[in-house]
Parts: sequence; structure tokens; C-alpha cells
Amino acid sequence: MKLQVINSPFNEEQIKLLNELLPKLTIEQKIWLNGYLSASQATQDTLPVAESAPPVVQPVAQELTILYGSQTGNSQGLAEKYASALKAQNVDVTVASLGKFKATNLKKITNLLLIVSTHGEGDPPDQAIQFYEFLHSKRAPKLDHLHYSVLALGDSSYEFFCKTGKDFDEQFAKLGATRIAPRTDCDVDYDDDAAQWFSVVQEKFLQQPTEVVTSPAQTEQTQASDATTYTRKNPFYAEVLENLNLNGRGSNKETRHIELSIEGANFLFEPGDSIGIQPENDEKLVDALLTALQFDPITEVSVFDETLSVKDALQKKLEITVLSKPVLEKIGAYTEHPEFSKLLEESNTWKDYAKGRDLLDVVEDFAPFTWTAQQFVEILRKIPARLYSIASSQKANPDEVHLTIGKVSYETNGRQRLGVCSGSVAERIQIGDTLPIYVHKNPNFSLPENEDTPIIMIGAGTGVAPYRSFLEEREELGIEGKAWLIFGDQHFVTDFLYQTDWQRWLAAGTLSKMDVAFSRDTDKKVYVQHKLEEQAASFYEWLEQGAVIYVCGDEKTMAADVDATIHHIIEQQGQKTPEEAKAFVNELKQQNRYQRDVY
Repeated sequence: MKLQVINSPFNEEQIKLLNELLPKLTIEQKIWLNGYLSASQATQDTLPVAESAPPVVQPVAQELTILYGSQTGNSQGLAEKYASALKAQNVDVTVASLGKFKATNLKKITNLLLIVSTHGEGDPPDQAIQFYEFLHSKRAPKLDHLHYSVLALGDSSYEFFCKTGKDFDEQFAKLGATRIAPRTDCDVDYDDDAAQWFSVVQEKFLQQPTEVVTSPAQTEQTQASDATTYTRKNPFYAEVLENLNLNGRGSNKETRHIELSIEGANFLFEPGDSIGIQPENDEKLVDALLTALQFDPITEVSVFDETLSVKDALQKKLEITVLSKPVLEKIGAYTEHPEFSKLLEESNTWKDYAKGRDLLDVVEDFAPFTWTAQQFVEILRKIPARLYSIASSQKANPDEVHLTIGKVSYETNGRQRLGVCSGSVAERIQIGDTLPIYVHKNPNFSLPENEDTPIIMIGAGTGVAPYRSFLEEREELGIEGKAWLIFGDQHFVTDFLYQTDWQRWLAAGTLSKMDVAFSRDTDKKVYVQHKLEEQAASFYEWLEQGAVIYVCGDEKTMAADVDATIHHIIEQQGQKTPEEAKAFVNELKQQNRYQRDVY
């Protein structure tokens, strides 16, 4: 909307200048400018007001609901961030988790933003399951009155990328709802795409800029806060204080205990939160890839609005170790190899090939290619940060953060492979080096507010990391409530991670009960779910006392088996049907009494 001389108090020259400037301002700049002008006016309140001054027209508040479905906290963080921005634009915003929102209340709202992640192989986040099932059931109401938009978060390395968001978007439309703005599907590096979606939503929903009064003092405070906030885009470089192998000699595993200095970072985190590490690719792999591509390492390319050598781009910026379907489809445009097109004909074909392989395999197996260095880097996505559960309490170690990182190492197609981050930590990172890190909040995996609430912690291998932070926190606070740890790994002698810590907490009463399962120490493999089954009566008794269940670790095997066992125990001990047990477990999730941090 352009300003005109006839409908404003400005002259023609001023109108021209304003019309050139205003379209170029961001929302934040408009808010700041409005606050600055308002504050300036406030200092002149004692002066007489000119009779010709136009009255201030207060915009009418609009109502909007933001719902989020979050497994690790990303969707929740975005929902709260966007709610704050809209409130500053005089919008009456309600924010709620899908787990807390009554689905029948959809009939009572007019404007809805849904921010939801996809978990595992196309599943909704735990707390969104009931809402998802209701919306796809015969009980779902007609939503002709509803205006909505969906922001879908996902990971394109999975086959069912952003499936939950897509499902919600399609179902809302089927029920008669109207889109405020098209759905946006975001990959793991979601910041820019999410911001673009929100910008479109604002434009469509608000129709025109809404003035918000912000004082210069508030603005300065926000800017000061932002200056010391470390994020994925602005990580803190933490010095490595310790790097120990927790496994004994002869173990099949290598699990690193990392201690990092966070002095001066102004980090705030709780037990259950994670640390994100921005990794780099192995230089040897990058060199081998460049040789296979026949690219000069110093050739300049443009990556994410930055110009750098193709070697630096591949080593520091781009993912080269994961073969996703989108990447393979883009590669198909640059090769005429007769076998390559067969890869994508069936889902199992490309998945079988991609498992354990990387871009070097593709370049060696399907040459020649017609791409330039610039075209090649444009098909790749940014290296995703790696998230690791924090294994220490900030209250106990205010200037440090501890991590538990299992080294990923395997052989495929005659070549040894290492995990991008875990391999670097295990083989290249030395004490005194620095790692670029940031805090990733996870409100969906946290200690109960009531200190007397019993907790049951189930995990295998590195999945035990957050429980070390839980118990260190409780020790620091002097809490001796009921706490039960069920831990599993391969061998008692070599793989009992943090054994002395658990024993000390057992002796002190911080940990009241512990069961261990070492799968390779007996002829019959025993896992954590078997220990759970053995203790079925105690487990159900703890549930009846209001216990919170935590599960951390591998999703496809351990977490899935534990979940099935929990359902079975509730059926048996609670004398329930399978349907009743499922409803019981869903209710536990809704109440945050069944929390999972699985990967």
C-alpha cells in the first residue's frame, strides 16, 4: 500500500522518500522505528499538542491460534517465537501443544497456524498422536469456517519427509478449511524456510503492517540479549577439557565422554536438553571425493550466499555422507549411466544401495557426470548439526557441559566409514581443541516439576546420558525421591557406562533402584525390555503411584521393543484389553508421563 499526499500529513517530497524506504524495511525495523518515534513523542508530552494533530487510531486485534507438535522442541520453539512476533503486532494469540488442545475446540477457532514435525518413519510426534487420529477419524468436524496454514518440519534423508505436516494439511483441506498460506516443508536446516513461511503468513493474515509501540529501552535490551545468544548460525566455540573412552579394552564399542568449557557462553539448560555440534566432514573423504570428481580443490563456488573454494564448501558446509532420495533424484539429471535410473524405480532399490554409502560411492559407481563444481554443490544440503543429550547438571557444573558420544564406525563396499561428528570426536579432537556448539532445548524430555514424583529411566548405550544429568541435578538439590534406572549394553566388564556414578548414587539414595541388562554376557540375549518384563508388577505399581517413564536411545529396536513391553505390562497388570492399554499409554503421553528421546 503506497502513501498518498491526499490521505496523509506529508508533502509530496516526503511521500516520495517514505514510499522508497518503507517497502525495504523488515518487520523488525518497522517495529523499532515505530517504538523510537513513539518514545520520542512521549518525551514531549508536556508540550502543547497542535490542534491539527490527527488522532491515533488503535488497530483492532485479530485472533489466531498456534498449535505445535514437537518431539525434540523445534516446533515448540518456532511456535512461541512467532506468537511473540504476532502479539507485538496486536494479534490476540493462543499457543498450545497438540497434546493439550482439545480437538473438538477446532469448531471454536477461526484462524490456525500448525507447526508440526515428523517423527521416525513418517509418524506424528508422541503428543500429537491423539489429535492426528481424531482429525483423520469419522468424528472430525466440518471446518468450513477455519483458515489455516501448516509449517512442516522434517529430515529429507528419511523416505517420508514431512509426512505428518502433509497429512494435516491435506486433511484440513478435506474438512473444508481454507489455507491462509501454502504449506512449507522444512529440512533439518529449517530457519530460513520457516521464516519465509511466517513472512507470507503475516502478509496474508494481517493484510497490512500493524504498528506496535516498543520503547528504545526494550529494543536495546533485546539487542543486548541477542548479542550474547549462541545458536546454530552463531555457535559458541567450546574448549575441550576432557575426551575419554568409557569402554574397557576389548569392547566392540567406543563411547567418548566429552567435557567442554562453556565459561562466558551464558548458556542456560536443564536436564533433558541437548547440545548441538556443528561438525565438519573428514578431510580425507573430501580429498578422495574431489579426486573422483576431477575438480580443482581451489575452484570457487557460491554456497549459502558465501563464496569459497569447493574443498572448503565440501568439508565445512555441505553434507556428503548421506544419500537421500532427493539428492539421488537431483544427481540423475547429470548422468546418463544406464544403471542409475534403475535405482529410483523402486523404493527398496535405492534404499538398499544408499544404506551405509556416501557421495563418493555414487561418483565412483556411476561416472561420467556432466556437472560443474557449482552445479554439484547446488544439489547438496547443509551439514545438519548433531544433537547429543547433555550428561551433566548445570547446577553441579556451571562452567562445563558433559556429553556421551558413541563412535559410529562400519565397513561398506570395501571401505571403512566413520560418523561425521562421532568419528571426528573419537579420532581427531584433542584436549584444548574447540567445538562449535549451541544449546537445543527439549521441553518434552524433562524432570517432573514435583520432586516427589517417581521416575523410571530406561536406556541402552549412550541413551543413558540424560539420566546422568537427571541424577546429578537431583543430587545437587538433595532430592531422594523414588528413581529407577534400567540400563543395557553388551558386556558388564567393558560396557557398564558411568558404573561408579550409578553405584555412588545408589549408596547415597539419589538412585533408589537399578536393573542392568548385558546382552552378550549370556547365551540368551537379555535386553532392557526383558528386565522391564521381569519387574512387571513393580513397574505397574510405580505407574499407579504417578511415575514418569523416560525412554532414551535407538528408536527402531530398543525404544520400539520397550514400547511394546509397556503396552503388554499394562494389559496384564491392569487387566486391560489391547485397545484399553493403547488408550492408557496415549493418556500417559498426553500427561507428559511417558517421555521419549529416541533417534
